[in-house]
Amino acid sequence: MTQQTEQNAVWLTQEAYDKLGAELEELKGPVLQEIVRRISDARAEGDLSENGGYHAAKDEQGRIVARIRQLEATLDRAQVGETPADDGVVEPGMKVTVKFAGEKDPEEFLLGAREMKDIANGLTVYSPQSPMGAAIIGKVKGDTVGFEVNGNKQSVEILNAVPFTG
Repeated sequence: MTQQTEQNAVWLTQEAYDKLGAELEELKGPVLQEIVRRISDARAEGDLSENGGYHAAKDEQGRIVARIRQLEATLDRAQVGETPADDGVVEPGMKVTVKFAGEKDPEEFLLGAREMKDIANGLTVYSPQSPMGAAIIGKVKGDTVGFEVNGNKQSVEILNAVPFTG
């Protein structure tokens, strides 16, 4: 995988990949067919300019098609990985605990694709491509890392990094 491809890759567990694939098939199949049927039924009613059902169905079709494109792009870029080694090194697929400078309470999150939020068991999900995600990859417990978000400098101390097991 080239560096450019790696940067655009979306790390997913097999479970997340399968879940997104199932959603894509559902949207492309039964969901889209139902919307097309509703649009066709509304067209048969006549004057489309005052047909609220037609316009609602067309709006929904647009949202569904956009979600289909998003899922296809995500799955095309997906890098399906096994649970990372429990070696304390921060990498995608790890549950990471950090402490932001100036804060007393630590924050725990999953480093992975935001599409994993449904299986993250309530954890916040940070992308490896986010400013913090990119800064902490390869770091270990005890490391302090600086990064910038929207022009604001921040730093975090890595308190722990363990494989996310779901």
